[in-house]
Amino acid sequence: MVHIRFSQSQFEAIETAANTADMTVSAFVRSLSIEGAGVRPFLADGDRAVLGLLADGMRAIGGNLNQIARAINTGRVPAEDELVGSIKDAHVVATTVASELAAMTRRSATLRRGEGV
Repeated sequence: MVHIRFSQSQFEAIETAANTADMTVSAFVRSLSIEGAGVRPFLADGDRAVLGLLADGMRAIGGNLNQIARAINTGRVPAEDELVGSIKDAHVVATTVASELAAMTRRSATLRRGEGV
């Protein structure tokens, strides 16, 4: 258990931000502390769902790239379009993951500050 002291104005700001994020003050402060310490990211259910879909895409692309690597290691040279397509797919998904993570970070920070509501 941890006890924290806030001024009245600080507590009111935290309480407002927690309400905006649809969280209790305790849950809100806990999430900020855990996220700030790097223990776990602050993600909403929708964010987790998007990341899950992107992870599935990365797994599928990884499987394709592994098959290409195995083929090359056994002396078979894959068709150029197969190589290019798999590399483009990996690039698109990696770029989308980076973009989604940046958007999630902005959304969670905005919600905590009570902006954009």
